[in-house]
Amino acid sequence: MNPTPPAPFTLPRPVGALLSRLPAYPGSMLLVTAINFALAKQLPQDVKDILQGKRLAIRVRDARLAFDFSWNGQRFVPSSPQANPDLAISANAQDFLLLAQRRQDPDTLFFNRRLVMEGDTELGLVVKNALDALELPVLDPSHWSPRAVLQRRAPHLARQLPPLPAFLRPRP
Repeated sequence: MNPTPPAPFTLPRPVGALLSRLPAYPGSMLLVTAINFALAKQLPQDVKDILQGKRLAIRVRDARLAFDFSWNGQRFVPSSPQANPDLAISANAQDFLLLAQRRQDPDTLFFNRRLVMEGDTELGLVVKNALDALELPVLDPSHWSPRAVLQRRAPHLARQLPPLPAFLRPRP
């Protein structure tokens, strides 16, 4: 964990208002695709059993987005928005990014009321403990830029791209 995380940042209201107009299902589909890719195969069987049929939601408060999904026994699947999911985890976009980058501890965010779990608290603890126990790669946004993905998936095409301008190149 980074000992000095950045100051809390909240997306401007107009950005949240614009994002809130996006349809929910495509976002949930993208989220579960990423979660399945990163997590599903690593989850212990006892956690999978507990998640079976549970309705989960990730709510990005400042972006006014909600991602609803559940575990079907094999993978996470998107679901229609739920008024009362079994577990809802809410935070601002920056806090979710800091968690994914392992630059902030979930307990610190929880005790500072920047991360909120609603619903089945036992389920929330199971999810938190399962995530803590997994060896997950740290989310580096530059790793998922179109150029970086192309370099991994089709290096012959990536070599044909013009070089990035100096101001866009990653710093060593």
